[in-house]
Amino acid sequence: MFAKKSDSIREDKKKESGTESLAGIAGIIVVALFVTTFIMQAFEIPSGSMENTLLVGDHVFVDRLTPTIKAGYVGPIMPYRDIKRGDIIVFLHPSEPGMYVVKRVMGIPGDRIHLKNGVVYRNGEALQEPYLLRRGTFEEYRENFPQGRAFGATPEWPLVMRSHMQDGDLVVPPDSYFGMGDHRDVSLDSRYWGFIPRRNIIGRPLFIYWSFDTPSTQYQRTDAVDRISFFFHVVTHLFSETRWNRMFHLVH
Repeated sequence: MFAKKSDSIREDKKKESGTESLAGIAGIIVVALFVTTFIMQAFEIPSGSMENTLLVGDHVFVDRLTPTIKAGYVGPIMPYRDIKRGDIIVFLHPSEPGMYVVKRVMGIPGDRIHLKNGVVYRNGEALQEPYLLRRGTFEEYRENFPQGRAFGATPEWPLVMRSHMQDGDLVVPPDSYFGMGDHRDVSLDSRYWGFIPRRNIIGRPLFIYWSFDTPSTQYQRTDAVDRISFFFHVVTHLFSETRWNRMFHLVH
C-alpha cells in the first residue's frame, strides 16, 4: 500500500513573536555598535593634505583594534600589529582637542628626522617617497626642517622641539610618532605642531568604501544652512559625482 501524505511528519514553522523580533533587532544594533566603537569606524577625509593617496570626500573604514590593543592579539582574526614607518593613521590632533587628523608615519620612537631641500632623511638615510605630491612652492622651514623659524607652528612646539634635537636631527621620543602629509606643500603636520602621542591614535584606514567629489573648503562650512545645502547636493548628484573608480580602494 502507498503511504498517505498525512502519514508524513510535518513541522509547522513557528511565527516569530513581536518580542523575538525586537530582540533580534536589538542584537544587530548591539553588534553594530560594538564593531563601530571598538573594531572599525567610518571617517571622511576633510582636507587635501594626504593627496593623492586620500582625496577630500573619500570615506574610509578605519581599523581601530589592531594598532591599539596591546594584549598581543584579539583572537586569530584580529592580530595586534604595532604602528610602523609608512603607516597612514587617524588620530586626535595633539593641540586641537576633538579634531581628527590623517597623516603618514615618518618616524617611530627613537628615529632621527630632518629634511634637506624637501627630502626627508630618517636615521641618516634619504627616503624614496613614490606617493609624494609637490606643487613647486618653497618655504625654508618646511623644506629644511628643523632649521629656521617655524612660521605657523604652535607656540609651544619650538621649545619642545629644541629639547629633542641631536646633531641637527629631531629625535622621536618614546610613545610618540612623527607624521607628515603626502601633499607636502600644504600639509600642516608634525613639523608645525609636534609629535603624535600614542594615546591619540584612533587606528589605520583600511579601504575607501565611498568617495564623493567634495570641495576642499567644505569642512570649513560648519553652519546649518551650508550643511543642509551640501546634503541635498549629494542626494541630487549621488551617481554623477561619486568617484566610482575609488570604491573599495585599499589605503597604503
